[in-house]
Amino acid sequence: MKTRPRRSATALTTAALAGALALSLTGCVESGRSSSAATASEPSDCPWEADDSVTTTARIAWQAIPNADVVVKDLGLLEACMPNAEITWVQAASGGDVVKYYGSGDVDLGLMGSSPATIASSEPVVRDVDIAVVWIHDVIGDAESLVVKDPAVTGLEDLRGGRIGVPFSSTAHYSLLQALTEAGLDPATDVEVVNLDPEKMPGAWQGDQIDAAWVWDPVQTQLLEDGGTRLLSSADTAKAGRPTFDVGTADRGFVAENPAFMEQWAKAQDHAVGLVKDDPSTAAESVAAVLGIDPADAEKQFAGLSYLTAQEQVDYLSASFPDDLLTTAGFLLDQGGIEAVGTAEQYAEHVDAGPAKSALGG
Repeated sequence: MKTRPRRSATALTTAALAGALALSLTGCVESGRSSSAATASEPSDCPWEADDSVTTTARIAWQAIPNADVVVKDLGLLEACMPNAEITWVQAASGGDVVKYYGSGDVDLGLMGSSPATIASSEPVVRDVDIAVVWIHDVIGDAESLVVKDPAVTGLEDLRGGRIGVPFSSTAHYSLLQALTEAGLDPATDVEVVNLDPEKMPGAWQGDQIDAAWVWDPVQTQLLEDGGTRLLSSADTAKAGRPTFDVGTADRGFVAENPAFMEQWAKAQDHAVGLVKDDPSTAAESVAAVLGIDPADAEKQFAGLSYLTAQEQVDYLSASFPDDLLTTAGFLLDQGGIEAVGTAEQYAEHVDAGPAKSALGG
């Protein structure tokens, strides 16, 4: 790997971040229909008896990730099951952006990685952000990985002096820092880690502005198809004791004030997980419509993630997940990502299995 002259990542990322934020906040839609150019499937009927008593106004941050949350969005399950609710979907480029949207009062629920969820739950907490993890959308495996451009790179040591793109404050960022540290590399001096949103990566890749990227699908697949090679994945970092997740979060005040909405939301998520597990071709049609990819490719991407039913959600959220946040916090502290690690009780306060229990009727 040829050593590059060190330079600030600001010039590369400022325009990208500004563009991503502009796209996210203007890409709101008032229903579950996809804003993609691809043809979305027809709106669904509610798979159970709809609750027309719910009149909640909810703003939901979503990300272009091939999981059940995208299926819920495309099929319009929330809109069908709560016909008198007012639901707005707000696209976000990364979990870090979702935290910002919470802080500015722009969303009530949102998908983010376990790393930004940990940051938001650690002292000092992000100003005006008080969220709880209420769902685990997926356990991340090969759907998120480090893709390298040079086929001669066969190990992390070969990236010394190179430039690696990753969205900061994301699970990918956490996994990258962990992998570099485990390999004996200093992320601050041995490589240049560049803050880059996923949709900007293909351009930076083709323009030789980065040598590698740790990113999730569908961008991961784009880089692989453009000649990249997977060096490591989040499945590898999970085996090393640092699993990562995409999680559903909600403002804690919103959860307390809207239990009926949260029950319907959790039932919709559980139904969509069932589609991914038992009828993946149908679920893939929804993912393809929203992400603008081929359904066959969408179905292949399901294999890189693991999905949990409502009962599994309750078991995981009630038991080990707070400890996962605590473990993540310890690593983030070592890397300067947070100022202090909270107590186990503090992280447990930011995990709420209540909505998943309500989806089971309990």
